[in-house]
Amino acid sequence: MQFLVNVMTPDDKDFFTELGKRIAQLRKEHGWSQQQLADMLGIAQQTLGHYEMARLRVPASMLPQLTQLFKVGADELIGTPPPQTRAKRGPASQFQQHMERVSQLPKTKQKFVMEMLETVLAQANA
Repeated sequence: MQFLVNVMTPDDKDFFTELGKRIAQLRKEHGWSQQQLADMLGIAQQTLGHYEMARLRVPASMLPQLTQLFKVGADELIGTPPPQTRAKRGPASQFQQHMERVSQLPKTKQKFVMEMLETVLAQANA
């Protein structure tokens, strides 16, 4: 077990703790057990549990497979904010602030918000 947390720097430990939490959250949002996801990744369930609890580091080589399985971008998986798409400087508009908050919600709640928005927009165009 060469990747134990106790050999990590504090920043590494924080990163892998948050990554493990995101993996567990995404796994649960997809309705998968640890065993099911471990089978998809070709690893032991116990190893996945160690990744989720940050007792082991998630190998960088596994990140592309995780993004494909969860259907998320690498930024979302590793917890870095997406690059700003605003060209102008200054505070974000209220709409942009709301969209940022929506992007932080779990996928199921994001889907609900998008369905509501689509309904309102369809009614406005009718």
